[in-house]
Amino acid sequence: MNKELIINAAPQGVEIALLEDRKLVELHSEKSDARFAVGDLYLGKVKKLIPGLNAAFVDVGFEKDAFLHYTDLSPYARSLLKFTVFSMNDKTDTVPDFGRFENEPEIIKTGKINEVLGGKPNILVQILKEPIAAKGPRLSCEISLPGRFVVITPFNNIVAVSRKIHSSEERKRLQKIVEAIKPRNFGVIVRTAAEGKNTAELHEDLSALVEMWKTIQRNLKGATAPAKILSEQTKTNSILRDLLNEDFNRIVVNDRNIFTDTKNYIQRIAPEKADIVSFYQNGSPIFDSFGITKQVKSSFGKTVNLNSGAYLIIEHTEALHVIDVNSGYKSVSNNQEQNALETNLEAADEIARQLRLRDLGGIIVVDFIDMKLPENKRKLMEKMEEFMSPDRAKHAVLPISKFGLMQITRQRMKPEMNINTQEICPSCNGTGKISSTLLLEDDIEKNLNYLITHKHSNLKLVVNPIMFAYLKKGWPWSSRIAKWNKKFRQKTRLAEDSNYHLTEYKFFDKQDEEIKL
Repeated sequence: MNKELIINAAPQGVEIALLEDRKLVELHSEKSDARFAVGDLYLGKVKKLIPGLNAAFVDVGFEKDAFLHYTDLSPYARSLLKFTVFSMNDKTDTVPDFGRFENEPEIIKTGKINEVLGGKPNILVQILKEPIAAKGPRLSCEISLPGRFVVITPFNNIVAVSRKIHSSEERKRLQKIVEAIKPRNFGVIVRTAAEGKNTAELHEDLSALVEMWKTIQRNLKGATAPAKILSEQTKTNSILRDLLNEDFNRIVVNDRNIFTDTKNYIQRIAPEKADIVSFYQNGSPIFDSFGITKQVKSSFGKTVNLNSGAYLIIEHTEALHVIDVNSGYKSVSNNQEQNALETNLEAADEIARQLRLRDLGGIIVVDFIDMKLPENKRKLMEKMEEFMSPDRAKHAVLPISKFGLMQITRQRMKPEMNINTQEICPSCNGTGKISSTLLLEDDIEKNLNYLITHKHSNLKLVVNPIMFAYLKKGWPWSSRIAKWNKKFRQKTRLAEDSNYHLTEYKFFDKQDEEIKL
């Protein structure tokens, strides 16, 4: 599979398109004034404790207080509170050795929020979910700093290896390496991308994350809540960090600064891939050149058409998303069951893409075409899981119910991508109504009279082809244009242009320059 990252920089922000085999599968946008991105670290002030919800509202500088539930506190919440106060009050010029920090006892899973956050202290928190609709950000105290090959989690000494690394020998090798090189007081999660990497590569990645933690310590000194302590990497770099592998064959950027930053980042994390970054300077919009604009127009909206003639209807409610699969004119064979299976499999592939592309989250209910055979239902579920396997968001697929519905849950980290693909009709400006042709004829005649009265001669009138035929009907004796020529004693040339909408018309002088009315 070939993967391409196309980056379009504009004054209002950056748009990032991920293509897999030329097909758009993810679309990200990063506004120039973006705040509260997932992964950002803030010094927050506990404002209100809600024992009934076992949660707290924390001021991190957003217009709505952020939400922190007890289950997101982390077992090491007391250690984090102690560290936050110590770092804020630290007056030394150097960064204290975090390895000598003495941790507090872990909190219990069934505890109460006021037992930990009583007194409403300042606390270091990480954005777990971006603000969505009227809700503020959701927070976590389980601080994690992701790198290319490892993720570090302060205040513990646990080493874990990704379950996606299936070889037991490789898992043991990575575990031994990390246990030997990791500093005290840092837990380490070994990512799937670490498979096959040597000690030097893992140590370099780990050291960079430890330096990031020291930056957090420095930024906490003298800080006043609410304050941003550390920003997550740019969206481009975070995508590359998580996705860059041997399948990536091209990264195209239309901004010189982003090109340089991306090239430098690739040079640091994967020097052998540095040549895949290129600067785009073709003149035409970058998304148009790579066919992304057309894919966006065809992929967003209520109806999504499939190649076979089948189509999806995607509806949104407050609580969930509903997707209806319709067969259209698709007919693979005379076997109804086989037709249903083929259509459902095609729809499942597109649904998995749509979930990633629109970043749909929460509960998704899919109404597939009814099938009777249990083996076909099982096959559809297995294929759905396969199609969704590249999705980085946590998700779960449930078997088809007796009502023929499949339920999918997908982690929602930020507002869903919603693009309006409809355009306002240039004829009616969205009203659904246009002026009568008879009134248009009067309007043209009135303006023609005005121009001739003001000494314009040898005029040319350009109209839509349909209007052209109407004005020419009965030529040369009884047509509208002939009557005008006779009435105003001046010949007006009539021309047609298919780019004009139905009621659009313009006058030009003898030099073919438009006359503004």
